[in-house]
Amino acid sequence: MREYRWQSFKSLIFRNPAVVDQDPRVDDGDENTERGNWTSKKEYILSMIGYAVGLGNIWRFPYLAYKNGGGAFLIPYFVMLVVVGIPLFFLESAFGQFCSQGPVNVWRAVPLIQGIGVAMVVVSVIVSIYYNVIIAYSLYYMFASMQCPLPWSGCSSCDGSNCSTTPEVSCNVSSVLVTNWTQENSSCSSIQTPSELYWDNVALQRSGGLDETGPVVWHLALCLLLSSILVTAALIRGIKSSGKVVYFTATFPYVVIVILLIRGVTLEGAKDGIEFYIGSQSNLTKLTEVQVWKDAATQTFYSLSIGWGGLMALASYNNFHNNVFKDSFVVTLTNAGTSVLAGFAIFSILGHMAHIYKTPVSKVVKEGFGLAFIAYPDALSKLPISPLWSILFFFMLLTVGLDSQFAGIEVITTCLLDAFPTVFKSKHALLTVTLCSILYLLGLPCVTRAGIYWVTLIDQFVASWVLLFLVLLEIIAISYIYGGNRFIKDIEMMIGMKTSTFWLWWRACWFFISPCIIVFLLISSLVYFEPPNYGGIPYPDWGMTLGWCMIAFVLMWIPVVAGYKLIKAKGNPWKRLKSLCSPSEEWHPYLDVHRGERYSEERCHRRNNSKNKAEVNLNVISSSWL
Repeated sequence: MREYRWQSFKSLIFRNPAVVDQDPRVDDGDENTERGNWTSKKEYILSMIGYAVGLGNIWRFPYLAYKNGGGAFLIPYFVMLVVVGIPLFFLESAFGQFCSQGPVNVWRAVPLIQGIGVAMVVVSVIVSIYYNVIIAYSLYYMFASMQCPLPWSGCSSCDGSNCSTTPEVSCNVSSVLVTNWTQENSSCSSIQTPSELYWDNVALQRSGGLDETGPVVWHLALCLLLSSILVTAALIRGIKSSGKVVYFTATFPYVVIVILLIRGVTLEGAKDGIEFYIGSQSNLTKLTEVQVWKDAATQTFYSLSIGWGGLMALASYNNFHNNVFKDSFVVTLTNAGTSVLAGFAIFSILGHMAHIYKTPVSKVVKEGFGLAFIAYPDALSKLPISPLWSILFFFMLLTVGLDSQFAGIEVITTCLLDAFPTVFKSKHALLTVTLCSILYLLGLPCVTRAGIYWVTLIDQFVASWVLLFLVLLEIIAISYIYGGNRFIKDIEMMIGMKTSTFWLWWRACWFFISPCIIVFLLISSLVYFEPPNYGGIPYPDWGMTLGWCMIAFVLMWIPVVAGYKLIKAKGNPWKRLKSLCSPSEEWHPYLDVHRGERYSEERCHRRNNSKNKAEVNLNVISSSWL
């Protein structure tokens, strides 16, 4: 009887065309019944905040502020936010919302350089591989924190004589005392703190270099699998399911930051840490250094996830008349505020750590992996009830990483669904499972004993100046080829008419200020490029070659797609180039009701007929001359 019911159920599901063709991204109340929309404005805002607020806000901004003059660094940071961050964030969001398409199909506006969109998707694929690994690191440390005492709180018998829980050790040469974090004498170079040893020998089981791959570290491989399962579950119905998840993942980090801040400021030495971060130690003379402004611009650019394609993909699910201008301010300012707030939570506890070790705060400050998995865990181990604070911290890193990973995967799925709607429309769940499975398998080399070298290599090459190049082409294409004034009229179709004075600042940024700053960043990044290394270990020549090959693989799509389209176009070379620099017939608001007079079918036909007549007249004139 049960078997009969099961067969009847399968027959009902798989023979009903309405069920088979149903897109899980679409609900009855959606404005766009083909692609779907966000269930509410809150889900979009939280998803954008979760995407923009990444690990860099927590483990890089505080260090940059300390390094570049403390509180003085906020001046160039917010200047760059105004002249680069907000304008480009607004541009990409509006671009995706206007046509309701992902980062590939939006380039129907300028078909010649549609390869930019393909390159953005390739970047998202590669970055999603190692970002998933960082989430796995956070999961492992969160599970490792569920024991008392914390496993990195002291030296074990396995650590040998190269472990020291005190910041000073006696060197055999010259009988001087040096600090663990700054020692350079060869006889002292092997001395490490318990947190450093735990990170290298237990968590990573790190090998001696990229060419010493070693076996898969299975506890990281299992955490990577769990990370992939969490991402798959959250994205199984696209924005309809991820939009519900972000209510927690986008807000919980703020709860933890506030808790850690309150706990941090009550500790001895917290004042010293905050002074180093943004207090009286601020150095206004740093503002005269070019490097400070470069760091501010770079941090603004990367922390807002500009150039990854995610802003276009997420905005493409908005209602057409959504006020994307207001949303851009909300998200960008929230992102900047999060960076500043996280810095207080980080440095207050690092100040307490320096107080215990009786050493300057500058000696315990690190960035990146060193801050998240060495210095801060070491500081948390010195607190009462240390497992609780450690679990909260790494759970926060987990939720921050998941939010960014959600958007990265959404970029890929959105582009595939836009390109092949009939194939994937009813198979969104299968597409998501397949994609996350592939990313898991591609991530396995990053959880071998040489995994951290792979992660650093990808981060240094793919998630670096390549994005600057893509955004430079993007802003030139929109402002100068498609037409900045035409783009402004498109935006006014969505948010209403604005005065010419209102657009004066945005024109200045899009046409001149932002491109000039990006050119400066791009040139300085190439001129001052330094080969990546991890822990002072340089990469082999084949590793460097592989890094440049990844860059070539990202950028090659721009000329390849352009060449393909030029070959497929009709007419002489000039005519082909001119047609591909003009919007295609498919470039318009997704729904007919929003196209208005500017994009109505009748006007498009009249424009095409006029173009054809002009070409005929040109041919007649050419023939008469001949």
